[in-house]
Amino acid sequence: MRAVLEARRKAAAVRAEELEAELERVRAALADAEEVLRRRVIGLEQYLEALAEADAPAEAVVSQRKPVVPRRAVPHRQDAPGAEVLSVDYQALMAAAVEAGPGGLGARRAAVVLGWDSASASRVEGARARPKRLVERGWLVEEKPGRFTLPAPGQGPGAGRPGGGS
Repeated sequence: MRAVLEARRKAAAVRAEELEAELERVRAALADAEEVLRRRVIGLEQYLEALAEADAPAEAVVSQRKPVVPRRAVPHRQDAPGAEVLSVDYQALMAAAVEAGPGGLGARRAAVVLGWDSASASRVEGARARPKRLVERGWLVEEKPGRFTLPAPGQGPGAGRPGGGS
């Protein structure tokens, strides 16, 4: 009887090791897939932003509902009289940054503010691109990685990160 129980224990240990190895392989594949997705989301955002900045005419898709209009670019802070020139989503992010105070606005909170699923990694990455764009344009600063705050009075655009970028 003891030999049977010992054989079962060994078989269970081998199966557990096999499953742990499979789990590690799946985790690595998931991390790779999430990185590819993050890059593609950022690439698409940059492409759309470049189109909007270049004032390239957007190809209208003929629809029975409503026409497609070109995306509105985020103006530079020094070129705008106030936050009211920003789109509704960006105004909501600015208000959330005010509410967050010195702790700063994070990407998950930005996703919630935008009405997106904060449990979805792709949505959180997409939401992270929005405050980053506000940093590039001088509306917010990123003194700590991933924490977006309002600039100090008199602080110029791009002062939140070395080199002014993300």
